[in-house]
Amino acid sequence: MPGSKEIRTKIKSVQNTRKITKAMEMVAASKMRKAQDRMRRARPYADKVRNIAAHLAQANPEYRHPFLVPRDEHKAAGLIVVTTDKGLCGGLNTNVLRAVTNKLRELRGANVEVRATAIGNKGFGFMNRIGAKVVSHLVQLGDTPHLEKLIGPIKVQLDAYAAGEIDVVYMAYTRFINTMKQEPVIEQLLPLSPERLAEDSREYSWDYLYEPDAQSVLDELLLRYIEALVYQAVAENMASEQSARMVAMKAASDNAKKVIEDLQLTYNKARQAAITKELSEIVGGAAAV
Repeated sequence: MPGSKEIRTKIKSVQNTRKITKAMEMVAASKMRKAQDRMRRARPYADKVRNIAAHLAQANPEYRHPFLVPRDEHKAAGLIVVTTDKGLCGGLNTNVLRAVTNKLRELRGANVEVRATAIGNKGFGFMNRIGAKVVSHLVQLGDTPHLEKLIGPIKVQLDAYAAGEIDVVYMAYTRFINTMKQEPVIEQLLPLSPERLAEDSREYSWDYLYEPDAQSVLDELLLRYIEALVYQAVAENMASEQSARMVAMKAASDNAKKVIEDLQLTYNKARQAAITKELSEIVGGAAAV
């Protein structure tokens, strides 16, 4: 059994650790509320832009934007990976990167070249470690997503798609379900997926009047559509990050409390054993005299 001094040192060390995890839990809880509000405010706009884009795809206008035209053969694909810049958020990044690994294995098995865009330090480091072709990246996003920072890295993928260098673009991120549950998803960003078209289709056809012309309207709308989806994905990922970090830090604080209780019990036993030993020595000495 370790001595009383060693046990006291361990108790003090775990108590200091618990103070840190408790403070991080409270900070994450504060940031989580702001991140969730930001995410919920962005959802209606993203959903409406997505719906309008789906309706226009069904309308069959005189101008078909490349973002709405599916391609039969996929020789190259773009993959946008959204992760966090910091750790200590449980299995959040591990889960989404596991899904990314499975997707990469699937694409490479079909002889599809993958060009990756990493948003977040964890994803950027992971893509470099596995030897993926990273064409653009963005790190150090902070606590608030800024659209002007996101446009640059994403534009690399959009330009490659418009030029015909890649045939499909996927986006991987963590969708916020609730405080205790976050779901890693990989969805097709370009072209507009058939699943989304079927989801937003109507029994009647839509008739649009374009001013000044269909090409100008669709070019601007589809750009806003991509920006809204990427911004929403980053906002969802940030809300998931703060929720996962709060839960992870709470679990760490609870575990530290349990360790302290166990160490305190061990310390009390060691102290009582030392007291009993001293009493035995005193009694033995008195009997000898």
